[in-house]
Amino acid sequence: MANSFLEASARERVHGVCDAGSFQEILKPADRISSPHMALLEQPVAFDDGVVIGRATLGGAPVLVAAQEGEFLGGAIGEVHGAKITALIAKAVEEKPRAVLLIFESGGVRLHEANAGLIAVSEIMRAVCSARAQGIQFIGLIGGAAGCFGGTGLIARCCDVLIMSEEGRLAMSGPEVIETVYGVEEFDSRDRALVWRVSGGKHRYVMGDVQALVADEVNAFRNAALGALDSGKVNFDLHNLEAEHAMLTQRLEQFGDCRDAKQIWQRLGLPSAEELALMPANEFVEATASARNVARGAR
Repeated sequence: MANSFLEASARERVHGVCDAGSFQEILKPADRISSPHMALLEQPVAFDDGVVIGRATLGGAPVLVAAQEGEFLGGAIGEVHGAKITALIAKAVEEKPRAVLLIFESGGVRLHEANAGLIAVSEIMRAVCSARAQGIQFIGLIGGAAGCFGGTGLIARCCDVLIMSEEGRLAMSGPEVIETVYGVEEFDSRDRALVWRVSGGKHRYVMGDVQALVADEVNAFRNAALGALDSGKVNFDLHNLEAEHAMLTQRLEQFGDCRDAKQIWQRLGLPSAEELALMPANEFVEATASARNVARGAR
């Protein structure tokens, strides 16, 4: 499991994805910048507040990197956590790196400081959009055990490119949240197969929500990030926004009556969910190529 992206810590992911020895951390744990709210609530703190930020190179090109640590409060965003990411993006506007890498692992906003966390999410989203408007590329990586949910899921969808493993999950609302609000009949959070069919990497790739599906290997994420970096695409304009809205409208018309990813895959003419679940990432990408174009509304 030494090369497993899922099993790696935030710092291990950064060091594995970026060029060896190139990462220079900003606001290290030794600086002891942690949330003031957690101490008031007599809760444990982390001296990096659950996110690692800094400079590095990727394929020799300068990049800025932020990686959330799922082992601390599920990577949830609080005031300091969010401020570190926002400040990193502000630095990107000044320094103009080739790209900003955002390594996501978060259940969303930290409930202990919910209002501050919600504000932080909005500030990060605004900063990402502002930086993209100035030509800075954002590459998101999703493959952690805590998934990428809530406000973090919204931030992820603001990126130019998303790279995801089957083990990763991406959604606005987490399974437990949906079950709590709408009942177990609507969504059974204990049905792990259902959870991964709906929010897992394979389904998100088929639907076109992520641009690359990779194996659960740090090297696979690195290679995909290098490929995204080489493309250098920043499609942040009104034409692309309208195209995205049109795609979402078409998707709702096509699949709005489906209750499960199984029904969507069947409608797209894919093999059974059981067969797809057993396919490695590279085989899955090949098997679903044409269906993905249909789901994306390609002409």
